[in-house]
Amino acid sequence: MNKSIARTLPALAAVAFACVSLSAAAQTTAPAAPAAPTTTEKVEGGATKAWDATKHTTKKAWNGTKHYTKKAAKATEHAADATGNAIDKGADAAATGTRHVGEKIGSKLPPAPDNGSTPKP
Repeated sequence: MNKSIARTLPALAAVAFACVSLSAAAQTTAPAAPAAPTTTEKVEGGATKAWDATKHTTKKAWNGTKHYTKKAAKATEHAADATGNAIDKGADAAATGTRHVGEKIGSKLPPAPDNGSTPKP
């Protein structure tokens, strides 16, 4: 029995010492600094950022184009309506003026003789 205790006691002491020293070492060591990114990682990160920026800018440009296209179409439609109304009013005024002038001229002229060009009833 003495021989087995003599053999196991140093082994138990070594295991106990190892546990205590590992636990103390784990508490006192500073964490390792993170490794610096490699060139490939930097390029991938830069490419991702550039892609996101391009995508965002493209989306803003597209939305701006859609917005201002709609706005320009409405403005063109409004201008076309206004132009059409102005032409209509101008044409009506010209036709009315022409009728009045024709009536004034017609009232001053003697009646035209019937030359037989118009059918008689």
